[in-house]
Amino acid sequence: MATEEVTITVRLIRSFEHRNFRPVVYHGVNLDQTVKEFIVFLKQDKLKIIHQAHKSKTNELVLSLEDDDRLLLKEDCTLKAAGVASETEIAFFCEEDYQNYKANPVSSW
Repeated sequence: MATEEVTITVRLIRSFEHRNFRPVVYHGVNLDQTVKEFIVFLKQDKLKIIHQAHKSKTNELVLSLEDDDRLLLKEDCTLKAAGVASETEIAFFCEEDYQNYKANPVSSW
């Protein structure tokens, strides 16, 4: 069976309060790898789906603070099982920074 490879945009979030992020496009991402393997490849902490192709987008400029139970990717799942498909946009961030911002969502600009 051939592995399914897709293009994914990853939003590398440096700061929630300063809305500082950089989108990076990865081509040829294997959906059969686990979320943990993809995290090791990206060298960060946590992944959350921001947007999927042909679905609605959030109004939050950096990352939606809702639906963590559904949108945060679990490390033991494959990317495909976690809901990642071609042209999915994912946020990549430090979980501690996210929890601090979620508790007090104030922007500095």
